[in-house]
Amino acid sequence: MSDAATTDLYEVTMAMSYLREGMTGPATFSLFVRDLPPQRGFLVAAGLESALDYLSGLHVGPADVDAFASALHRPPRDLRPLLGLEFTGDVRAVPEGRIVLAGEPLLEVTAPLPQAQLVETYLLNRLSHQTAVASKAARCVLAAAGHPVVDFSLRRAHGPQAGFQAARLGALVGFAGTSNVAAATALGIPAVGTMAHSFVEAFATEEDAFRAFAWSHPGPVTLLVDTYDTEEGVRVAARVLRDLGLGPGSAVRLDSGDLGALAVRARSVLDDAGLPDVRIIASGGLDEYAVDDLVRSGAPVDTYAVGTRVGVSADAPYLDSAYKMVEYDGRPVMKLSSAKVTAPGRKQVFRRVGYTDVIRLAGERPADGGTPLLETVMRAGRRTGGRPSLDECRQRFVADLRGLPPTARRIREPVAPRAATSESLGALAGRVRRGIEERTAARARPPVPERTASGPPGPVSR
Repeated sequence: MSDAATTDLYEVTMAMSYLREGMTGPATFSLFVRDLPPQRGFLVAAGLESALDYLSGLHVGPADVDAFASALHRPPRDLRPLLGLEFTGDVRAVPEGRIVLAGEPLLEVTAPLPQAQLVETYLLNRLSHQTAVASKAARCVLAAAGHPVVDFSLRRAHGPQAGFQAARLGALVGFAGTSNVAAATALGIPAVGTMAHSFVEAFATEEDAFRAFAWSHPGPVTLLVDTYDTEEGVRVAARVLRDLGLGPGSAVRLDSGDLGALAVRARSVLDDAGLPDVRIIASGGLDEYAVDDLVRSGAPVDTYAVGTRVGVSADAPYLDSAYKMVEYDGRPVMKLSSAKVTAPGRKQVFRRVGYTDVIRLAGERPADGGTPLLETVMRAGRRTGGRPSLDECRQRFVADLRGLPPTARRIREPVAPRAATSESLGALAGRVRRGIEERTAARARPPVPERTASGPPGPVSR
């Protein structure tokens, strides 16, 4: 069974119905986030590269057909029209690392309708999760105000794959390293790590533990100092580091308690011991809010290690994302459901200085200029270019962040810019809406009875 079966059942039933009805014309679907979560002034587009990997490798094989048939309690021959289905369409998308706003398409797929429908669930999963985590991680970088941030999220991430993605996304927005060995090795990210409290507890004394660790790992080491009494732990660590000549590049880690106050006392102890180059690392339930508090208080923390709350985007663990059809076989379409109205037609987003973004129809050429955000990244089912490096994605993020209004960068009570809609897109939406309403009204009206020349209305023709 391949990734083709990683989908919601209704994608399969719809695709089958389309094939039965001969509805294989080109359809365009737009993937976007309706509204930003609370306390978000922006989103960082992420997940595109893994989505393109999926699309370029999509193939419905016999095992997938068997899985579909089993789920539907039908014989496999009924699902055989899906056998061999591959993605042959085009994709326009916002490259990873770029900052996006509510309502702006992150991605648009144009493909034969059964294909474009079947890939909905997987694309939403990839882009929604990774965009949420990348956006959370980006806020940690902002809160740290130039101090390094590292990823400790793997142990409580929602599975190993999510942990791998969190490490990659942290690096994409500027994290300095990750504790995830697999991600560090595969992606070329610096690996970082210290020790656990269990290591200290395994030895008779804290000093024995620190010396054993340093002897096993020559060079800079990081010693966890809060297993018993934090301030005493710092004194012991200072003595060991000084005795072994391991000061420059080494660090102590604070993992619990009042991190700001403990950092002040730790800095004093280390300085008094002649170890001004020994750094202080803070960890333990940190996110952008806690990091912001520590930075604003002037706590002498050199590096922030963030984990659980960032890896699962704890305060905003999901995005109000949608994948909606906007055109079928050359006909613009839209949804009119209350609070979930969509805009018809293929689109492009143009960004001007100050994030005065305008969502336009794909064919529009704005008179007032601006940089288009969506790029053609796949044509006829194949990538149009190579895979960008993490450095390239990070450079996009840094460039976009530089132009983001300060109010949107705030950690608390940010104000997100809002994209405007072009007149042409608004006019198209009005025409499509009127057409839908007229057809709906016509179907709702009772038939007009026939009248005879000399008598009352005759029977309605059946």
